Amino acid sequence: MNSRISRSAPRPLRCAGAAALALWAVSVVRAPDAWRFIDGVNLLLHEAGHPVFGFFGEFMTVLGGTLMQLLFPLAFAVHFHRSRQPFAAAVSLAWLGESLFNVARYAADARARLLPLVGGDDAGHDWEYLLTRLGLMESDQAVAQGIRAAGAVLLLLAVLRAMQAALAPAPDPAAEPG
Repeated sequence: MNSRISRSAPRPLRCAGAAALALWAVSVVRAPDAWRFIDGVNLLLHEAGHPVFGFFGEFMTVLGGTLMQLLFPLAFAVHFHRSRQPFAAAVSLAWLGESLFNVARYAADARARLLPLVGGDDAGHDWEYLLTRLGLMESDQAVAQGIRAAGAVLLLLAVLRAMQAALAPAPDPAAEPG
């Protein structure tokens, strides 16, 4: 096969990956409360965020769970973007979008408090505390909808970026600095 043609052709594994990412993103939007493989990681990061941000007072300790859950995939997306790995950056951005759906679910539960919490029924509910402190408790559903919308936008952007990266011609090895 002519090397000129192979460099300009889309990379099949990335095209398959972009298609899989698109299907996954659709499943997140269609079933936002379903548990997915990445949610265990999201929960671990969330719980780790409380003590990490605990040095900044009570409000930041509570908010820190959500912050860590979101900052971690954002850091990956930024790293991969800066290191010119657009496909990996897109996957990380999709992770961030999906994580926002988790946050939205938690925020929507602020008044009802039906979700099982890591510390049990007596554990404090982060979003009940946060929305109460911010005077937004009566708007918990609207806040959750806004967070969900942000997650959906990020998922869409991630899929579009993954498709763009997959369809881009492979870089010319001769043009690479070495």
